[in-house]
Amino acid sequence: MTTTYDATLGLYIAGEWLSGGGRDTQDVRNPATGAGQAALPLATAADLDAALDAAQRGFVLWRGTAPEARAAVLQKTARLLRERADRIAAIATLEQGKIQAEAKGEVAFAAALLDFHAGEAQRIYGRVLQRPMGTRSLVLHQPVGPVAAFCAWNFPIMNVVRKIAPALAAGCSIIIKPSEETAGSAVEVMRCFQDAGLPGDVAQCVFGVPDMVSRRLLASPVTRKLSFTGSVPVGKHLMKLAADTMMKTTMELGGHGPVLVFDDCDLEKTLDLLVAHKFRNAGQVCIAPTRFHVQEGIYDRFAAGFAERTKAVKMGDGMAADSQMGPMANPRRPEAMEALVEDARGAGARVLAGGTRGSEGGFFFTPTVLADVPLTARAMNEEPFGPVALLHSFASVDDAIAEANRLPFGLAAYCFTENGRRQNMLGDAIEAGMIGINSVRLSAPDSPFGGVKDSGHGSEDGPEGVAAHLVTKSVHMV
Repeated sequence: MTTTYDATLGLYIAGEWLSGGGRDTQDVRNPATGAGQAALPLATAADLDAALDAAQRGFVLWRGTAPEARAAVLQKTARLLRERADRIAAIATLEQGKIQAEAKGEVAFAAALLDFHAGEAQRIYGRVLQRPMGTRSLVLHQPVGPVAAFCAWNFPIMNVVRKIAPALAAGCSIIIKPSEETAGSAVEVMRCFQDAGLPGDVAQCVFGVPDMVSRRLLASPVTRKLSFTGSVPVGKHLMKLAADTMMKTTMELGGHGPVLVFDDCDLEKTLDLLVAHKFRNAGQVCIAPTRFHVQEGIYDRFAAGFAERTKAVKMGDGMAADSQMGPMANPRRPEAMEALVEDARGAGARVLAGGTRGSEGGFFFTPTVLADVPLTARAMNEEPFGPVALLHSFASVDDAIAEANRLPFGLAAYCFTENGRRQNMLGDAIEAGMIGINSVRLSAPDSPFGGVKDSGHGSEDGPEGVAAHLVTKSVHMV
């Protein structure tokens, strides 16, 4: 199946689309074939300085814009996303690999985020403190300033909106650097903002050598907040850069989602939910269920049922109507999966399904199930970020909780049990920013999204996402 990749790539600075001009370029590749399909211009130091200047001007303009006017831009952007959903979803699949159903769902969620934040733009309140007659003390919440935002390639539409929407709702300007590997999706989102009437100085979109871009933007006194979605090592590096100017930070970093499956669960329903969720986006999801800790009494049945369902998952080009899982996003991911599987196999794990690269060309890796994986295996300690399910048994509730909390990650966790008392206890005891109990749905526009421990701090989405872009000021008048 062939579909034309028709994104027109460029940098968006001060309301203008820039390309050429002797700038270096990077190929955007199709993960299903490995072939290059467009050349992306990369920002120079002068481009980044121009983006910073624009963001400074944009902040002055946007913070003084009425909340109703901010909301109107967000609402119109949501409408444009929905109108252009088919085209934007096709671009996302052609550069990231996910199947079309997932890409279209991502557009729908991004539009819902915009609608929610349009409402939040009009719900930023302060308070008046009780004082003697003739005096006033006010508490105000005001936009922090220009934001530098960096986001990953796994959700190339939603990640961009998740950064821009709360910043605009709060009254901030923003410079966003999406992944160079999925530039077309970000460009199309930015065109929706532009066509919705967002002033050109308020939001900038740049691409470039990541270390050069991050150092330049974070060293500038213009930048007052860092928002990052990506790996733990890169997040820690960026936090060190951000410390020099004491800027606010929101860090949504990696995870290694534990799944605790107890012997009183609805086993068939649990398996249906988990297999579909595990291989969503080829497992390239920070909140993906990854370490499946299953109570001893149902472990063998769970393993057999998981493997059976996994073998039925149809892998193929994300543009094909019958594909249930597409390729991985880049050539690094299949290489990483292969190394983790071989390490686990060498440590004694059993391969129940998959475990090999695909034969289709491109960046495919088969949906994989590993049973009896030792806790010492690399995959049990390093985030796989791919279509590999790791199965291990446990005996007691205490054992399960200890294993869920063993790693430094604390983004998402999942528990399956029909015991209400146990559900409450697990919700309290597990160290994660988000927990699903008999559910795999953790994201909603009105719900905070974020982790603890090495998985980061701060929240995106919900009122908390807007609050992360505000500073608190007290004003005392006599």
